Amino acid sequence: MIVCVAVVGHQNNPLYIQSFTEADDALKLHHIVHSSLDVVDERVNNPRKSGPTLNETFLGLLYPTENYKVYGYLTNTKVKFILVTTDLDVRDADVRNFFRRFHAAYVDAVSNPFHVPGKKIISRTFADRVSTIVKSFGLSSAD
Repeated sequence: MIVCVAVVGHQNNPLYIQSFTEADDALKLHHIVHSSLDVVDERVNNPRKSGPTLNETFLGLLYPTENYKVYGYLTNTKVKFILVTTDLDVRDADVRNFFRRFHAAYVDAVSNPFHVPGKKIISRTFADRVSTIVKSFGLSSAD
């Protein structure tokens, strides 16, 4: 189950963060998202791989915690997408598909002529679309 998704700007400023839990752990999830930014920066600045995988936007599992797994994705414009899930056995294909759909929703949201680049995303359409993507992720990973 996805418990949190976030969009973080190229200067590590939060553009959008949404938790999908009933509990009052939003602050803990915000901390997990911000802690993951250090791992993203480390992977981007110190790539271990060479060749065509250097341009890979999917960063994979950033780090596991006791209760969560944190995944990352980096766009060409250095905007970071973070996914926090409670599932311990998530397939990379499902996470890649989630990020592909999340990225498409993000592009549609920031393509709005009324959106100010670098500012928080406050689109109801974007929030509804993200919720739909999160719900479908839960269904597809139950296969």
